[in-house]
Amino acid sequence: MKHWIAAAALLAGTHAHAQMVDGEVQKVDASAGKVTLKHGAIKALDMPAMTMSYRVADPAALARIKPGDKVRFSAGKVGGQYTVTTIEPAK
Repeated sequence: MKHWIAAAALLAGTHAHAQMVDGEVQKVDASAGKVTLKHGAIKALDMPAMTMSYRVADPAALARIKPGDKVRFSAGKVGGQYTVTTIEPAK
């Protein structure tokens, strides 16, 4: 439980300064808590444009997206893994 609280606190701090990136959902794996996104460069993570699978901080968010959806998201490194910290429909 303490580990989850610490992760939530880390995510809260990350979210305030996170870079939002445009992407397209390629795959949703709710059982693994992961999403595959095709996205532009993420400068904050020194990452070029690519397609990559990410762990999702809030697995409930996966119920709101499906392959083909255009999204905006932020990601960070949490526990050594690239993790989507926020995801929302693109406007």
